[in-house]
Amino acid sequence: MPNRMLHVPTADGRADAFVAFPDRGERHPGVLMYPDGFGIRPVVREMARELAGHGYYVLVPNPFYRHGPAPVIELPEHIGEEDRPAVFARLMPLIEEHTAERSLKDADAYLGFLTTRPEVAAGPVAVTGYCIGGLLATRTAAAHPGRVAAVAAFHAPVGADGPGSLAAITAQAYFGHAASDLTPESLGELNRALDAAGVDHTSEIYPGTVHGFTMSDTDSFGPAALERHWDRLLTLLDRTLTAG
Repeated sequence: MPNRMLHVPTADGRADAFVAFPDRGERHPGVLMYPDGFGIRPVVREMARELAGHGYYVLVPNPFYRHGPAPVIELPEHIGEEDRPAVFARLMPLIEEHTAERSLKDADAYLGFLTTRPEVAAGPVAVTGYCIGGLLATRTAAAHPGRVAAVAAFHAPVGADGPGSLAAITAQAYFGHAASDLTPESLGELNRALDAAGVDHTSEIYPGTVHGFTMSDTDSFGPAALERHWDRLLTLLDRTLTAG
């Protein structure tokens, strides 16, 4: 399977990114995958390859490219609870500087890049993301209603920009929440906001999970939850990008 690092031209420079796609001479639907705050690393590359193996061209950008190539900060091989304070002390300033304005400029560049790739099929794309990457995914979907057919986010603060941002989403949406992130009451409020906005969505809590459950290089990892994530994500992509 072809996979490599490359660079995407943006308004502020060049973003390094990982791409993976099937080793076949045909075009494949494009998927923009935003990593979690820890960024591009072996587990994220493996997830991109897994998704590409189902027939997609997957682009994983480094959201913090303005601060250097991935990995922007040094990470332990396994990110345990004891590592998080030191890691987040370095990571949070980068997240805070990555404003909505910056993320939307970058989204324009990433989606534009997908249209230039000879391996990517014409037509709409999907956007997915993890943790802060899930918020970037929802922002991208809201800003590009005619270009994004599906958006998925996992253990992500999808409502952080307020109900108005959700109202702009025309893509089919799937949100998988960690039990440590949302109470059933908060989930109900979010889903009512999505309903009021007319968003075609499924939004659910994964029982017994904590924030970061998809990432196998952290103490938050939940193997069963990761499999459920794949089932939900692949079903969404099959329905919106490959049906018919």
